[in-house]
Amino acid sequence: MPQTPITETMAQTIQTSAIAKKNPWSLQHSHFAWGAAVIGILLMAVYYHVLAKLVIDWAETPDFSQGFLVPIFSAYLVWAKRKALFETKIAPTWNGVAVVALGLVVLLLGVYGAELFLSRVSLVILLAGLVLSFGGWQLLKEVRFALLVLILAIPIPGIVFNEITIPLQFLASKLASAMLPFFGVPVLREGNVIELSTMKLEVAEACSGIRSLMSLFTLAVFYGYFLEKSTMRRTILALASIPIAIAANAVRILGTGLCVQYWDPDKAMGFFHEFSGWVMFLVSLGFLYIVHRVMCLFPSKRRQP
Repeated sequence: MPQTPITETMAQTIQTSAIAKKNPWSLQHSHFAWGAAVIGILLMAVYYHVLAKLVIDWAETPDFSQGFLVPIFSAYLVWAKRKALFETKIAPTWNGVAVVALGLVVLLLGVYGAELFLSRVSLVILLAGLVLSFGGWQLLKEVRFALLVLILAIPIPGIVFNEITIPLQFLASKLASAMLPFFGVPVLREGNVIELSTMKLEVAEACSGIRSLMSLFTLAVFYGYFLEKSTMRRTILALASIPIAIAANAVRILGTGLCVQYWDPDKAMGFFHEFSGWVMFLVSLGFLYIVHRVMCLFPSKRRQP
């Protein structure tokens, strides 16, 4: 007896249900993906000028060149958790609307107040609000680290940057001038200027170590994520990068002073000064690895997936 249309419809429904069970990418997630794509296009239209200026700052300001790596790392974090995201229950909530509104307010304050930092941070707030609005709290929990890490790509505001750079200049010059006498080099320090017998060394903003500090801190976050499961150890690695970067910069200035005193001032302030920056950054990475190996000697009591 031939099948009736009702029987054929039921068979197709059963077959579709079986496919949906095998495929974690349900119809609900499919709709969510299409909505995310549309919203992504709208965000690009709204934030085009903000993002374009951000990329220019990454390219033209060496202190924030690590910003190119951060979005790639954030995208990888989402991709690595794709299975968990597919299995997460989508539970939209109106609470996200308030977060979206906050992001838009921050954007307006940044645009009309000529404050780039606020304009850029507003994108992170807005993304969090959109995830919460359309995905729910559980989905936001799954992607929270990927969103927070984006802040590392945003250059520090000028006021805060100066408040960090100036003390670093004085600290680096103080440490270097304290070590030089141990190598037979008489020094006289005035602020961020180290006066040697042959010439004066000025620890300028570019020599403050802020560039290596920001880069090393960012890489420490990456390193901790890939090689550590413990949140505590990841935090320790990130914080350890700060004194390591400061000490490495002081040693770099020490080396420059020694070259000025015992070699050639022109070469010391030229090739050696630039080349030593790369060398000391690699040394800093080595010390970061040593800190991690030392931590591994002590078993971690709590592990996180």
